Amino acid sequence: MPDRTVTPLDRFIGEIDKAIKVLTVPAHTTRTFPAAAAGDAVEAEGERVESGRLMRVNHSGEVAAQALYQGQALTASDGAVAAAMRQAAAEEMDHLAWCEERLRELNCRTSILNPLWYLGSFAIGAAAGARGRRASLGFIAETEKQVEAHLRTHMERLPAADRRSRAIVLQMTHDEISHGAKAASLGADELPLPLRLAMRLTARIMTRSSYWL
Repeated sequence: MPDRTVTPLDRFIGEIDKAIKVLTVPAHTTRTFPAAAAGDAVEAEGERVESGRLMRVNHSGEVAAQALYQGQALTASDGAVAAAMRQAAAEEMDHLAWCEERLRELNCRTSILNPLWYLGSFAIGAAAGARGRRASLGFIAETEKQVEAHLRTHMERLPAADRRSRAIVLQMTHDEISHGAKAASLGADELPLPLRLAMRLTARIMTRSSYWL
């Protein structure tokens, strides 16, 4: 029996399925939970709430990362780039699972705005992928650089007693650095300054909104 040709409709349905799973199905990790060996010393209610809000922001960022990588993989014309995007998305799924687990421990919900972040990030990723190999990789490299800076800020803001959240964020930071270096090694172009500033503004809107909602 001959192989069935994958149609644009098949791809569209596949992306809808991925979005539903990211937004509604608990994520699964392929790696050890970074906080497994860390004791939970968060006792003050104020610290628990602050940790929960910060980890909710991180969770929203991982939802956006899934959409960004899937959008780029969909439109990337270079097979090696598409494969790299899918591999990065799989690794980011670990981050999503870790953030979800920590939010459950902190008795904190995920952001109600996650569907919006997914839709917007997927559109941005698809547009970036369609611009060509070097531009697409440049977008990833800059995104990871900004995410790394954001996570380092969270390391400073998380309560000192919250060793579990800090262990998760630390591992996520290492992974983001690796993803950015991978994109650079594949030939990423540096993005124009106006675009980099627009990305920072968009990220600021997302992080501040998800902190409260």
